[in-house]
Amino acid sequence: MQHDVVIIGGSYAGMAAALQLLRARKKVLVIDAGQRRNRFASHSHGFLGQDGRDPAEIASSARAQLEAYPSLTWVQGRAEAVAGQVDDFTVTTTDGQSYASRRILLATGVADQLPAITGLAERWGQSVFHCPYCHGYELDQGRIGIVATGAVSAHQAELLTEWGEVTLLLNGAFELADDVRHTLEGRGVAIEHTPIGRIEGVADVVLVDGRVLSFAGLFTAPRCAPSSGVAAAAGCALEDGPMGTQIVTDAENKTSVRGIFACGDVARAPHSVSLAVGHGAMAGIQVHRSLVWPDAS
Repeated sequence: MQHDVVIIGGSYAGMAAALQLLRARKKVLVIDAGQRRNRFASHSHGFLGQDGRDPAEIASSARAQLEAYPSLTWVQGRAEAVAGQVDDFTVTTTDGQSYASRRILLATGVADQLPAITGLAERWGQSVFHCPYCHGYELDQGRIGIVATGAVSAHQAELLTEWGEVTLLLNGAFELADDVRHTLEGRGVAIEHTPIGRIEGVADVVLVDGRVLSFAGLFTAPRCAPSSGVAAAAGCALEDGPMGTQIVTDAENKTSVRGIFACGDVARAPHSVSLAVGHGAMAGIQVHRSLVWPDAS
């Protein structure tokens, strides 16, 4: 059986794209590895109509809505390779299954490369965050620590003064230029040079000199990379941006390989559930248009 579209990745962007295609009565196959990026978070914020809801519930409700369309096929698994060309692609999964499709949409999401600090990964999505618009309000204007990962952390610290009293924990990640320091100090940001030993409690930072700095929450800016190597293996161009590596796409969600599209966190920044849904919905429309007008795909 040949599908019209195989969507690799069944999280928010992939499902939003699938909905548009299903409503155009296209045969859609979603291959999902079940590794949502926000699976560690208990609440999702900033998504209109879903604010404060468990992200797992948002995802399960969305999938149930998709399954009401008879032209959907959902496969739980991991895509390993994409071969072929426009109108004649084959997607192979790690368990050896193969699926034929006219178009491919990559919505694999990204993997976060967290700072190697004891106690940080265990608190990711609970009291250590990356997006102030998603999690800043709930900190109730309390003390906020920024665990530096590079120069982008200075920008993050300046922005987060909108949500609380900020301390930038440099942790040896980068050298702070004088003009940047003056800007941060002008915004009331405290700057801590002593390296971090570990993180305890909710968001208690234990410095190597024994001091403990307690915060309502912590933020960091991890580098990201596609959570799957399938895009690179298929020949899709990648680029490095301020937040990490992503798939190169144009305004119509097309990658550098004809017939392969991409959407969501793996193809754009910044990242949030609401932005992923919007980007996925538009990608679904663009993929459908390429099926209607193949000469433009």
